[in-house]
This record gives sequence, structure tokens and C-alpha cells, in this order.
Amino acid sequence: MSMKKKTAIITGAGGGIGRAAALQLAKDDFNLVIVDFNEQIALETLELVKENGAEAIFVKANVTNASDVENYVQKAVDTFGSIDVFFNNAGVVQKFSMFTDIEEAEYDRVMNINTKGVFLGMKYVLKVMEEQGHGHIINTASTAGIRSEHSAAVYSASKHAVVGLTKGAALEYVSKGIRVNAICPGGVRTPLTDSVTKEMQTTGYVPAEVGVMRMGRFSEPDEIANVLSFLASDASSYMTGTTVVVDGGLTL
Repeated sequence: MSMKKKTAIITGAGGGIGRAAALQLAKDDFNLVIVDFNEQIALETLELVKENGAEAIFVKANVTNASDVENYVQKAVDTFGSIDVFFNNAGVVQKFSMFTDIEEAEYDRVMNINTKGVFLGMKYVLKVMEEQGHGHIINTASTAGIRSEHSAAVYSASKHAVVGLTKGAALEYVSKGIRVNAICPGGVRTPLTDSVTKEMQTTGYVPAEVGVMRMGRFSEPDEIANVLSFLASDASSYMTGTTVVVDGGLTL
């Protein structure tokens, strides 16, 4: 009898780290639930993972909306019967500016997507995982969740909060067969980070300290996806409540 395939949900699966993660978990023989707000790029990811032999569905969602989150969680269960891995990855970057120049609307946007979106995903997936008696949640934090970045105080706060949510849930659910960890990438070459460079060129605002890439380059999305692959497997079975830093030495 063949082993039942494991199922993974990936938010922000349309591009960057999310797409690389989807392709990697397809290779790792997971069923996939592709979640993104941008339907066009998410459907491209869906096609790519199907070409790699994965069974997969796409669910459009605004991660800051509780009913959208409940919907993608329910669709995952209805389609595949379980949620074994949840890659809680959707996020945005902050427009660089000094603390007192940060608009309230920008604060709300960044905290809503990066922190509330992660919280809601965890809240509804944890309910399913507790019922199953197993599961692993992997949140995308950032090196900015460990130490602040110049001119990105709100982004840093949102990612520190992701680390806090990770540890809190890991502590509460460790006895229930559920693990919760976070990945902290440094600079990753994605459309999101490309937009940051463009923004600096457009606005002319460059933070007083720009992160020094110790390896002389950003990481490729698949270098983050490789770490996710390890975390999503039983090879990481004794890890919970930890932050895995994948930053090419940025925080040294």
C-alpha cells in the first residue's frame, strides 16, 4: 500500500520564496495548496508545480481577512484531508523612511500583512493540526526579526512579532505533536527586493546603513526553499520554537 502523500499550504506562493518553496515541495512529493492574493502569478506557480507532478489547487486569499484564511484552510482539508505543513510566508516590505516619517497607513499595511496575516494563518491551521494530532508550521520571519534594519522600524517590528508568535505557539503546542519554527532570510533576490532597489532610485532615499551582504550577493529563492525542504521533512523532528537564520552572514 502506498503511503498517503503529505499536504502543504504555502501563502504568498505566487513569486519569490513562495514559488521556489512550492517547486521544492512538489519535488518532495507534497500535495500543494497555493495561496496568494495575486491570481495571475499564483496560477503560473500552480502550472509549474503540476508540471513537476504535484497534485495542487489554488485558493485566492487576502491573508489579513479571517474569512479568506478560514476558506483556504477549509479548502485544503476538503481537498486533501489533512494539513501536514503550513509555510506561512506571505509578506511585504516597508517603504524606507525615518521613524517619524512613517505614515500611519504604512504602519497598518505592513503590520496587517506581516503580523496579522501570519497570526490568522496560524490560528486556523493550528485548530486543524490539533485535531489531527500532528503538523508543522514554518513562518517566514527575517533577519529584521532578530535585529533592526535602518529606516525599516515597522518592518522590523512586524518580523520581531512573527518570531514572538512562532515561539508562543511552539510552547503551547509542543505537547500536542505540533512543531512551529521560523526561517529568517537575509536579502533574497526576488521581485519584492527588486522593488526596494527601484524605490531607493526613485525616491533618492537610501538608509544610512544598507545591509552588508557578507557573501557579496543576495541569496537565490531556492537557497531558502532548500532549508524549508529540510524543515518540512522528518529530518527536523527535534526542532521547534527556533529561528533558522539563512542570511549569508549578514547578521554577523
